[in-house]
Amino acid sequence: MDVRTRILDAALALLGEGGELTQPRVSRAAGVRQSHLTYYFPTITDLLQAVARHSLDQLAKDLGAAGGKRPASLADAIARGTADKRRVRMMLGLVAATDRDAALKPRMRAFVKELRQRISAMLQAGSLDVDPAQLAFLHTVVVGAAVLQLARDDAEARKEARESLKMALECVGRKKAR
Repeated sequence: MDVRTRILDAALALLGEGGELTQPRVSRAAGVRQSHLTYYFPTITDLLQAVARHSLDQLAKDLGAAGGKRPASLADAIARGTADKRRVRMMLGLVAATDRDAALKPRMRAFVKELRQRISAMLQAGSLDVDPAQLAFLHTVVVGAAVLQLARDDAEARKEARESLKMALECVGRKKAR
């Protein structure tokens, strides 16, 4: 495994443990000098954005198999992804960083655009067409389900997330004409 991937995996592990994501902690967890970490990720925000993309890549792989299935199966797969505490903490860390530093807003807009393009491609692979408004609605439901699961952390929250995601997919999805 290359150094960059080791750093990203270590950061995700720290987020999963609920620990604060700092450059010294990440470098120790990855087994690299802090100068190596800052070579790849000069700021903590750069690290958070890279962790977000890394996490998104992992989620895309996990959801790939569910893409061609019916909305209920896809909703279950997305619900499992939103239950990942590491991913939700990373997302909230990015939001907090963007709130503190307005210069990060263009980067966050670009990230959201990329994320929605990936969601749209996954839905299209499952024969679901969505327009931009429907995509924004679905993204909002996914984020809300993720945050509520983290806050509540119980079986009822996970069940509610699955049901909400199923309803959202049924609302936005229109089967493509074959």
